[in-house]
Amino acid sequence: MGRPLLYFPRVASTMDTARREVERSAAEGTVVMAGEQTSGRGRQGRTWLSPEGGLALSIIFRPSLSHLTAIAMIVPLAVVGAVRRATGLETGIKWPNDVLLCGKKLCGVLVESGLRGRQVDYAIAGLGINVNLDPNAWPEIAEIAISLSTALGRPLTVEEVLCPLLEELDRLYLALRAGEPVHTEWQAHLETIGQRVTVRGQGWQEEGVAEGVDPNGSLLLRCDNGTLRRLFSGEVISLRS
Repeated sequence: MGRPLLYFPRVASTMDTARREVERSAAEGTVVMAGEQTSGRGRQGRTWLSPEGGLALSIIFRPSLSHLTAIAMIVPLAVVGAVRRATGLETGIKWPNDVLLCGKKLCGVLVESGLRGRQVDYAIAGLGINVNLDPNAWPEIAEIAISLSTALGRPLTVEEVLCPLLEELDRLYLALRAGEPVHTEWQAHLETIGQRVTVRGQGWQEEGVAEGVDPNGSLLLRCDNGTLRRLFSGEVISLRS
């Protein structure tokens, strides 16, 4: 992972830049990194605030179809491991792939893919980690976001987080390709499990208890009427505990 690593001081979106690299036949493991994104985006078409002070990057994968859904598991897991190694801080994952620190959002993950028939052409995982960002400087995220520098009381270099992140991605992706059940490690870090949640989709809403996840990463929700509903991340607009 990170060979090559393409760095840009400022881009509209690392996801869009990575897709252009895919069109140029970029190799698996290529990383597109930016000092600042002017049009970063998150899940469900939301805007992702990405000024200087954060770690914003997208990684190109060429997975098999059977491994595609696991990409959304190994990326937040890599963030959890990298943060622990770089800072000693323990983080958790809010289903499906937000990384939380002290109950606030530290990192968001977005995965987009392209198929050719039943073959995966590519998968691009984008992530943004609040490294030195001051959430209080941005009213729209001040109440819900946190940064590593805020939690530690000191700044970090981006490289302190980037290097262990790429190493963790290597470890987890090789484990996935070797047939190891990476979803069990992912589930162990999910803060959502066991919580009473409200889940909202397009034209529907359910309340219940998050009982677990299946090997494909779907959330198993025990609804208030007693039924067990399997929720795919793509159909969920928001999840609140």
